[in-house]
Amino acid sequence: MSRLQDKVAIVTGGAKGIGRHYSLALAQHGAKVMVADIADGKDIVAEIAKAGGSAATTICDVADEMSVKAMVAETMKAFGQIDILVNNAALYSTLTPRAFGEWDADLWDKVMAVNIKGSYLTVRHAAPHMIARKSGKIINIASGTPYKGIPRMLPYVTSKGAIIAFTRALSRELGEHNICVNTLSPGLILSDTGLTNTAHIEEEQVKIRNTRAFKRDAYPEDLLGALIFLASDDSNFVTGQSLVVDGGSVNN
Repeated sequence: MSRLQDKVAIVTGGAKGIGRHYSLALAQHGAKVMVADIADGKDIVAEIAKAGGSAATTICDVADEMSVKAMVAETMKAFGQIDILVNNAALYSTLTPRAFGEWDADLWDKVMAVNIKGSYLTVRHAAPHMIARKSGKIINIASGTPYKGIPRMLPYVTSKGAIIAFTRALSRELGEHNICVNTLSPGLILSDTGLTNTAHIEEEQVKIRNTRAFKRDAYPEDLLGALIFLASDDSNFVTGQSLVVDGGSVNN
């Protein structure tokens, strides 16, 4: 039997970039996947179906509570339960690195609305369905950047540091309901969306590669083993943790 057989997973930001790989991996391991994204997810749903999996998609802006409520309701209508929530939607690839004083307040607020409030809203509306079943896996996607204080991306790094704290506090509240809450913290990943913004790559790629124990670039496939571990029964006694997948960079 597949490791996630009969499980239902929501992946926010699951239509493009790294999120697309998360959606595919969960489906490949047997989960039924709701691809929730501001982008059209029909292509990824078709790809999952072609491979024999089950998926649905809905447009969802995680920073908008009504949109999140509708997405959760649609998931329940389509699949009848929620077992896994991957809080992946975030603003990153469209941000241009700049000095701390050059981030205007509106952009700062937008990053926080998507990257922090968005994760809270999905938990607020999805977790009650997990509580009702006395089980669940919440995987918040953070980053290796808060551990190192990467410069020139201040709102992004701040938001991902908040996600690590959010995970730790939330795990204490949901433990009594047998719900695991963990963080997956990737290093710099060369995904299709990340590569569209060369400012990130040009500033960081070689420098970060040289800080790693494994002296190579990282790709979405490098994250999937950790994701499936956190989503599966293999991690049933793991909660409140941040699993950094970056080739050993944060050890330097």
